[in-house]
Amino acid sequence: MKLADCELCQLDIDPIWKNELFSVINVNDVAYPGFVRVIWHEHVREMSDLPDAQRLAVNDAVWKVELAIRAVMQPAKINLASLGNVVPHLHWHLIPRYPDDAHFPSPVWAAAVRTTDEAVLAARRALLPQLSAEIIRRLNE
Repeated sequence: MKLADCELCQLDIDPIWKNELFSVINVNDVAYPGFVRVIWHEHVREMSDLPDAQRLAVNDAVWKVELAIRAVMQPAKINLASLGNVVPHLHWHLIPRYPDDAHFPSPVWAAAVRTTDEAVLAARRALLPQLSAEIIRRLNE
């Protein structure tokens, strides 16, 4: 089931990777290169709404995407969140975090405490094609 008023049900973006259950997309956040989302295709509110096999498949995908981010982006930490308070459609945020990012150590949704040097952000953005390739490789294993 897809809902007409759900932005994730209606999302029209080229994914990094996609199968019949979910997609992996690049969020394209200029301050957080490597921020990706794993989005369940059907309108499901909670993990516990999924049958076991689907829950295991998406958990495995989130794990593989996290491994890809760690390998390519080499963050100090990865924030993994599945909130859904604003958009109650099952999805995960995977966000590479660094001590020099604008919000560290707070969540990226908090008030910024600094500005990350543009050269640093540009170097991280340059890794995005490699990150996409690594996500594809791991999810196709």
